[in-house]
Amino acid sequence: QVQLVESGGGLVQAGGSLRVSCAASGRSLITYAMGWFRQAPGKERELVAAITGNGRRTYYKDSVKGRFTMSRDNAKNTVYLQMNSLEPEDTAVYYCTARVDNGIIATSTYTYWGQGTQVTVSS
Repeated sequence: QVQLVESGGGLVQAGGSLRVSCAASGRSLITYAMGWFRQAPGKERELVAAITGNGRRTYYKDSVKGRFTMSRDNAKNTVYLQMNSLEPEDTAVYYCTARVDNGIIATSTYTYWGQGTQVTVSS
């Protein structure tokens, strides 16, 4: 079992930056691909970014490319999502997720989910 706890969400003005973190416990994350999903009110949950277990390959949703950066520190069992140039459309609950790394990261089928952290971008 992998337990995931997100932190770092909050309220920020449009154009600002925020970094959300996800701390894992239970197992070492090195064999797990990690993903960040988000869900806005009235919208479907969507994959925003993902990263392989060794951190060598990433995936980003088109609308966040160039603005968001996902990284991981396996020694700390933690992953991060740095969000720059935030837009009101980025407002959502952001969820950290994990799945055994089989090379596929751009998928909705992640096994473990955190409780989510709210990110609100004001215009």
